[in-house]
Amino acid sequence: MIAAAAVAVALALRAVRARARRPSFPERTGVGRDGMEYLVVGDGPKTALIIQGGPGSELPTGPSKRLALARCAPYIEEGYTVWNVSRRRNMPVGHTIADMADDYAAFISDELPNGVDLVIGVSLGGMIAQHLAARHPGSVRRVALAPAAGALRPGSVEFDRRWAAARADGRFDDAGAIFLELVMPGPERAELRQGLGPLAGRMFAKSPVPKGDLLVEAEAEAGFDARAVLPSIQAPVLIVCGDQDEFFPPEIVEETAELIPDCTVVVYEGQRHLGAGMSPRVPRDVIAWLKEHPV
Repeated sequence: MIAAAAVAVALALRAVRARARRPSFPERTGVGRDGMEYLVVGDGPKTALIIQGGPGSELPTGPSKRLALARCAPYIEEGYTVWNVSRRRNMPVGHTIADMADDYAAFISDELPNGVDLVIGVSLGGMIAQHLAARHPGSVRRVALAPAAGALRPGSVEFDRRWAAARADGRFDDAGAIFLELVMPGPERAELRQGLGPLAGRMFAKSPVPKGDLLVEAEAEAGFDARAVLPSIQAPVLIVCGDQDEFFPPEIVEETAELIPDCTVVVYEGQRHLGAGMSPRVPRDVIAWLKEHPV
């Protein structure tokens, strides 16, 4: 699914946009409990926490950092300080999505004791965000899932299992080719994906994510189903999704929205998973929704 390095690969194919101009904001980095790394951008009075996709999470660098900062800009201009926080390092085997939510709740308690005004969960990060809002209501005031839902399409987790295994094994050419299935789907493009695999795979070769964490996250996805806890979410929730999403199809998004007491859905027509998550519409739609749901 959507991870920081994966986003960089997708947009590296559009190099001109990868060098998009962005305003300059104050920023700082640090490391919290259990090795959770963070990049903080802006100095506004409100707080936004971004939980990345996966498997694997890391602070963006190089072109991916420029893109991440550009995507943060609309929130910062609305008065938010944006926290981009990785998952904990060296997670034990069997660490679940709910356990990862507890990790973020502990991080919030340490670093943001007044709670978070907005959590933006991207793909796997959105899966975590649902459990975070359900299990720790005092930590989260509003949640945007961009994209995510309460369950995965049956069988879709096999993609992330293959992708995580290739990276953990050091088969980066294969990892690149697997990732490109999101960008160039279909058997008719298999040869093209294999040819471009080594180029795309370079983006994963220097990742600091421990190999074990990649595999733990992939297996955690396989056990994910948040539908039982969705009715307990007290915070307003926005779901941004594509109507052709391979992981969170419209019928599961609709079911998720019905289970959450206060939920709004925005559908991007003609968009698959990666396209919906990386759409420039996302920050605009999130901000418009925030104005309709003030704290």
